[in-house]
Amino acid sequence: MSKRRVVVTGLGAVTPIGNCTRDFWNGIREGKVGIGPITAFDVTDYKVKLAAEVKGFDAREYMDFKAAKRMERFSQFAVAAALEAFQDSGLNMQEENAFRAGVIIGSGVGSLQEVEESIKRIREKGSSRVNPLMVPRMISNMAAGNVSIQLGFRGKCTSAATACATGSHCIGDAFRAIQYGDADIMAAGGTESCICPTGVAGFSALTALSQSQDPMRASIPFDKDRDGFVIGEGAGVVILEELGHAKARGAHIYAEVTGYGATGDAYHITSPIEDGSGAAKAMELAMEEAGAGPEDIDYINAHGTGTHHNDLFETRAIRAALGGAADKVVINSTKSMIGHLLGAAGGVEFIVCVKSIEDGFIHQTIGTKETDEECSLNYAVGAPVEKPVRFAMSNSLGFGGHNAALLIKRYED
Repeated sequence: MSKRRVVVTGLGAVTPIGNCTRDFWNGIREGKVGIGPITAFDVTDYKVKLAAEVKGFDAREYMDFKAAKRMERFSQFAVAAALEAFQDSGLNMQEENAFRAGVIIGSGVGSLQEVEESIKRIREKGSSRVNPLMVPRMISNMAAGNVSIQLGFRGKCTSAATACATGSHCIGDAFRAIQYGDADIMAAGGTESCICPTGVAGFSALTALSQSQDPMRASIPFDKDRDGFVIGEGAGVVILEELGHAKARGAHIYAEVTGYGATGDAYHITSPIEDGSGAAKAMELAMEEAGAGPEDIDYINAHGTGTHHNDLFETRAIRAALGGAADKVVINSTKSMIGHLLGAAGGVEFIVCVKSIEDGFIHQTIGTKETDEECSLNYAVGAPVEKPVRFAMSNSLGFGGHNAALLIKRYED
């Protein structure tokens, strides 16, 4: 069976530097950093003081009060981003077959806040006082379920949970669903909101979080002084469509998705494999599917978390996949500006790739000053890069050894 072509027709974002795609992208172009002191809870007794929180988000601006009350924050973010992407796409569901429109949106964690609140209620008031909606508010697949309800998409509705690779795997799986005829339209991406005592304490116990108290030097991927990632929150959702379907309705086409690679390291529960071979294979598979070679890649949005292992091993992966062409590719990490959005990271970073293709603008890796000697690639440090971008790649690596690479191309009829 021949694969159908898949294009991007809608973008939606909720991030620490903007609660819509326009504001987010303007913030990216301006070099805005969304990291600051944690306000979600009291961090007096915590070593970690900074996070990348979404600011000024009011779910009632996107849905009615009753619907908002039935959702936890991660689901609210997903619905807000999906509604923006849907409106941006210009779709009219009265003219579509709802069973040919699906949703694949995931969250790496779901709602730790709901778990925390439920445990508190059990201890203080007894088990009978737990919120009857505790389970549907908590579980990570409810982001996809709520988006399906809000948009009226009745086709394939699933949810991947692959830690920090979740958003990319969801987009990749949606890409596959359209390629092979399971759907004509897919809303896809990732969402996350776990800046709470359990989330921060848990990642701190892993020594994964930066303890810097300087927002401009906390998330510094590839820097010789990096000491961990900054936890963030938000959502990135896109509308993917089969090319013929998009053209038939006169949709604006942002870019084309041309390749997807997914692999496992089979190595360690938190560390990528040291030679980078798992992530390298994902990149190779994405390029092979797209019919592109290493020399064709103009830009890579790296996973780039700011942890020692990730940045070093991802650098090795890029060198292994691209060979001699690796030194010519411009690489950056959006996490330097918005922190690590965990399950949402891949969705938001995919949008950055699409906008970079559209504008010919590659943002700098903000805050990074002097790169590690072993991180020797072109990480766009010190200034943004303005150049035509034909092929952009987005990498995501998740705890458990989950690797995903998405290859996006400037649309050419």
